[in-house]
Amino acid sequence: MRFSCPGQDRRNLRVELYRCPGCGAEIEIFSDEVKVKCYSCGEMVYRERMPSCIDWCASARQCLGEERWRQLKGSD
Repeated sequence: MRFSCPGQDRRNLRVELYRCPGCGAEIEIFSDEVKVKCYSCGEMVYRERMPSCIDWCASARQCLGEERWRQLKGSD
């Protein structure tokens, strides 16, 4: 039996829009990405903070356990 995180299913990804600091173009960054290169000017566009599975994964509560999930979720 092989265990894998249920959040690894790419169908659960979300997208957020950011502005490129170099040219102002609108850039899509998916919930599993930290940075992307602007397609317009080549500048690197970074998320405001590092993504965590508790932010985007519907199974995070189950994987971490209720107590740990509440601790991490409350630290935002």
